[in-house]
Amino acid sequence: MRCASPPYDMDWTLTVPPATKRKRGEGQWALGYREPLNKNEENKKNDDGLNVRRRIIDVYSKAGFDSIDPADLRGRFRWFGLYTQRKPGIDGGKTGSLPDEELDDRYFMMRVRIDGGQLSAEQLRVIADISTRYARGTADITDRQNVQYHWIAIEDVPAIWEALESVGLSTMEACGDTPRVIIGCPLAGIDADEVLDGRPQIGQIHDLYIGSPEFSNLPRKFKTAVSGCAAHCTVHEINDVALVGTVNDEGEAGYQVYVGGGLSTNPMFAKSLGVFVKPEQAHEAWKGIISIFRDYGYRRLRHRARIKFLVNDWGAEKFREVLEKEYLGYALPDGPDPAPPVRQRDHVGVHPQKDGDFYVGFAPKVGRVNGPLLSAIADLAERYGSGRVATTVEQKMVILDVPEANVEALSAALAEHDLQVKPSTFRRQTMACTGIEYCKLAIVETKQRAMDLMDELEKRLPDFDQPLTINVNGCPNACARIQVADIGLKGQLVVDDNGDQVEGFQIHLGGQLGASFGKKVRGLKTTSAGLTDYVERVVRNFDAQRTEGETFAAWVQRADDADLK
Repeated sequence: MRCASPPYDMDWTLTVPPATKRKRGEGQWALGYREPLNKNEENKKNDDGLNVRRRIIDVYSKAGFDSIDPADLRGRFRWFGLYTQRKPGIDGGKTGSLPDEELDDRYFMMRVRIDGGQLSAEQLRVIADISTRYARGTADITDRQNVQYHWIAIEDVPAIWEALESVGLSTMEACGDTPRVIIGCPLAGIDADEVLDGRPQIGQIHDLYIGSPEFSNLPRKFKTAVSGCAAHCTVHEINDVALVGTVNDEGEAGYQVYVGGGLSTNPMFAKSLGVFVKPEQAHEAWKGIISIFRDYGYRRLRHRARIKFLVNDWGAEKFREVLEKEYLGYALPDGPDPAPPVRQRDHVGVHPQKDGDFYVGFAPKVGRVNGPLLSAIADLAERYGSGRVATTVEQKMVILDVPEANVEALSAALAEHDLQVKPSTFRRQTMACTGIEYCKLAIVETKQRAMDLMDELEKRLPDFDQPLTINVNGCPNACARIQVADIGLKGQLVVDDNGDQVEGFQIHLGGQLGASFGKKVRGLKTTSAGLTDYVERVVRNFDAQRTEGETFAAWVQRADDADLK
């Protein structure tokens, strides 16, 4: 039988669909992608970062800086809170172009983890002594409640560890692809308004899992907050995981769980899992969540290796399902989100505790302190209080348990050290990252620039009293949380009026934790030299135009672009 003529030209080629390609893996262990996928993953596969401690003690501290294996120097040292600091004199234009060995100084930044921010006077004196003896007096309170030193020599590290560990402190997993410091409310256990005291859960998570090989090889860093603070001082919206105090319909205090928050170059707010976790379940929920990150986290590309990318792809519903079915083995009940935060979420000033004493929160300038100053704070805490001190996530400090009769004398004594209990808005709400002074990633100077800014604004705007956060960052990585500040300043090189390339900032305006990231007005940048004039101008515009009770962030959304420049 003759076939019907085809309705097309006979000079044709049959096209066969190609075989379906296997989707390229993201390096997720749980899906079988365990081969080393980048230099960092290969380094971790070759040796657990926790093992570097013994080499530091036995080899490097004795043989000196030149004996350090590069894989340890720029990798595993972080597992014990050590980064090489920036060599002095290298300008920001060379930050991204020079190899590590040219940027590296022969000294280290060292980070001491202070879980929950809680310190005794004895611990603070040891921290102060280390600063004076080994770190050229340097010490910074970070925005994750740690203390950070500079100028640490490798030869001194074992002695520093011995001193810290003698009072229950450590640098273990203060950096690296690990579960880093667990932040908590500095007023835990004493705040009259707290939902619950998170210290037992912080302690349990720390004791069970910090330093365990089970979680010492994560795709990247993992940041935790555990708090029952009614003010939400631990900024749960931008943590990898946050257990946030709430009360269920039966009146029980427990935790709502948020996952997947983080800033840097791809900012995302954490998502609520909609669960209720009892305090005794908190460590199990935390273990399940960090295990998901370890097993399903994206290891192929370093810039996508944070848990926020996994949560963003999965969504909260799937994440909760995997947590319950694969890791917990039981379902968590639904639970309410916590009450909204207050407008100012720090703990600066004099406030009553639930036991009748008072706490006194004070403001070092952008967290910059030193050995003698920390020693003096320890003395004041013992003289006027119980000796307990705490650090905050706003680069501030608090002295606890102060009888009412001692409050005035303590406030006066702090003022003698330029530690203000009633600081201006600018002193209270300005923070800054390490910057080009020590950081190899930085492009501009930050700490001194921020201090100069706040001092000058206090002179120019002495009566301004509205809440206003000013966050100064030396590079795009957002260590100082620029995207959620009222005025966020991202360091970069800019061109001045003379056509010269100089230090400056891209400006983010009107960021709000958990609500929106700062607005970037097209072309809105300033040189470092012009920064104070710019901030003064925009703050004056806000003060003149704001309505009663209007926040800076709300004003930014309705203001003309001309008023923001």
